[in-house]
Amino acid sequence: MLASNLDKKKFENICIIDTNEKIGSKIKVSGGAKCNITNELVTCNNYLGDREFVKELLEKFSKNELLAFLNKNAVFPKINPKIVKGTYFCNSSQDVIDMFTKLTTHVKKYLNTTVLDVTFDKHFKLKTTSKTIEAKKLVVASGGLSYPVLGASSIAFDIAKKFGHTITKLEPALVGFTVQKEQFWFKNLSGISMPVLTFVDEKSFEGSLLFAHKGCSGPVILTTSLYWKKGKIAIDFLPKQKIETFFQGNKLISSSLPLPKRFIQEFLASVELEDKNISKLTDEEKAKLKLLKYYEFPPAGNFGFTKAEVTKGGINTKEINHDSFESLKQKDLYFLGECLDITGELGGFNFQIAFSEAMVCARQMNK
Repeated sequence: MLASNLDKKKFENICIIDTNEKIGSKIKVSGGAKCNITNELVTCNNYLGDREFVKELLEKFSKNELLAFLNKNAVFPKINPKIVKGTYFCNSSQDVIDMFTKLTTHVKKYLNTTVLDVTFDKHFKLKTTSKTIEAKKLVVASGGLSYPVLGASSIAFDIAKKFGHTITKLEPALVGFTVQKEQFWFKNLSGISMPVLTFVDEKSFEGSLLFAHKGCSGPVILTTSLYWKKGKIAIDFLPKQKIETFFQGNKLISSSLPLPKRFIQEFLASVELEDKNISKLTDEEKAKLKLLKYYEFPPAGNFGFTKAEVTKGGINTKEINHDSFESLKQKDLYFLGECLDITGELGGFNFQIAFSEAMVCARQMNK
């Protein structure tokens, strides 16, 4: 959270309030501690929310402009497509934190400080755990509800509601799925990872699925979770391969399919199919095996906010000035980042949009 202090002395007119002992706690753990900061393929179609608004934002501060800004400040991300295609990773998340630390050396910081309440009477008064801070302008960029262990809280939404904003339903996103009884066999495969194709809400995603003791996770499942509402998703366990080509052999099913042996055993048991010579399969048995190409099931739910990388839903963007991010309900109040009802897929998309929002806001405030 950033406040523009009433004191007009140079370098003393801005302060940052952070509930953690150090700035950038969520940056620190992002991308496996390498900070997946943007994506080569970023477009408005990678986001849930007002896509026209996102399109405007990406035009005002693009992926190339972000990379140039980072390079200028001695941060040099490189593409590493092993997790998500086109993703730029930094050498270390600490590089990004060090950059922000250097860029804000002149800014007063209240660390290990929690904002308890915000009121307005000619100017803002922020009641915190350390003192009351008065400010002419207030920028709220305190994230969503995901990862409470890193200090996440509802403060952004509490402030927004207090000043009359509408909040779209808040839900965990970029998070693993729990499973129903029929898919409990997933749990027996905990630790196994494999490339798959997923289908959800008329979208499809390719990437790595990780079986977990609660159900399933991994990069492709995290992105799938962003678009899942309720109901079914589907998985293709043999992406880019036709199941019919394997029907021509004479080996056992487990020896014919290019899948982990443990996976095949659990799958066959779940559909009550014997591991037999493929050439001896009946049409009914072949139909069961074809489920590998489109295995449809309804998740029981997800792993919750404690495991979610982001929060979807948030402050209605129609109530925000698109040219400055100032609230249309309260002058000099600004909202940025995860608290807004814009959420990106896995792969650097959320950092990109946060940077774009911050740059647009900063340029307008500097005018």
